Amino acid sequence: MSNSHLTRRKVLGGLGLAGLAGGGLLARQAIASTNAEAERIEQRRLAAQNHAPGQPPHTTDPHSALHGSMFVVGEVDHAANGFNPTNMLTDFDTGKASMLPSGQTLREYTIVSSNKTIEVAPGVSFSAWVYNGRCPGPFIRATEGDRVRITFINGSDHPHSMHFHGIHEASMDGVLPVKPGETFIYEFDAAPAGLHLYHCHVPPFMRHLHKGLYGLFIVDPKTPRPPAKEMAMVMNAFDVNFDSANEIYAVNSIGFHYTKHPIPIKVGELARIYVANLTEFDPINSFHLHAQLFNYYDTGTSLTPSAYTDVIMQCQAQRGIIEFKYDRPGVFMFHAHQSEFNQLGWMGLFEVTETGTASAPNEVARRLGFDLA
Repeated sequence: MSNSHLTRRKVLGGLGLAGLAGGGLLARQAIASTNAEAERIEQRRLAAQNHAPGQPPHTTDPHSALHGSMFVVGEVDHAANGFNPTNMLTDFDTGKASMLPSGQTLREYTIVSSNKTIEVAPGVSFSAWVYNGRCPGPFIRATEGDRVRITFINGSDHPHSMHFHGIHEASMDGVLPVKPGETFIYEFDAAPAGLHLYHCHVPPFMRHLHKGLYGLFIVDPKTPRPPAKEMAMVMNAFDVNFDSANEIYAVNSIGFHYTKHPIPIKVGELARIYVANLTEFDPINSFHLHAQLFNYYDTGTSLTPSAYTDVIMQCQAQRGIIEFKYDRPGVFMFHAHQSEFNQLGWMGLFEVTETGTASAPNEVARRLGFDLA
């Protein structure tokens, strides 16, 4: 079934109630008999609640697992996509470094925009516009005061640009379109220290952002932050049938990827996440960490945390730095605290161990009761 029949409501009903197993089922079973299945599950739930004391619930249904069947089975083709969210977490692009005659560090980057079909859930494709073949685009990184030089090549058949959040001259602001086949060089000093963004700023803005033209721009302070396990996460979503409502939600583009492939963390290790919201069509997104609180540095422009919490909310283009430690082993969820978003893919797991090693793909999800059959 084509993506044109895959609506937000049908996907949500399918993931939350029908227990879909892969992209093909994501597109087919979510449409069939959703109301009847919902009724059957409700009956099983009531039966489980009303079972005799001391007796097990009267259900053998495979979808009554601990977390229900809020999952999709199978893997996207990461090789065909050209990026893997596991690798993307720590893939920071510091450019080609050299020294200017003044003694200032110069960092040079080449960014190419193009049209590309990517898989955002098993069997679910999305017609994207991307930077350097990936969505989100490269996580550009420099130190405050570095000279940044980005050679932007528009390899798409649409006008595009790169607008950087931060401080720079008007001529470098990326509001002027770069025509297909043309090149523009953006050059400015990285400032201020913090977590910033870049994205296409060609109208219609909604279309260019939603289709994938965005990335992180990290400016490190001159005095480095404390050593940590550093990760980059972009909260995003995909309207696969272009009806102005998202059907798939994710971190770094692939729904449920970090549930199937939990992120390993070592007990006592400081974890630092550069997190930003680039979701279109929804006014707000959120990040919630289970069983621990974190220091939150709003926009990362201050070295003093702005909050100690376990959930933050971000409008589009808001971003910040999260820091936390787990002092005991275990498997801990992180996800959007909009239930609809996590049922549609925006959910992940941290696997905290003494050694900081990860289990095999899907092993932890099975232990938690996710239905993978």
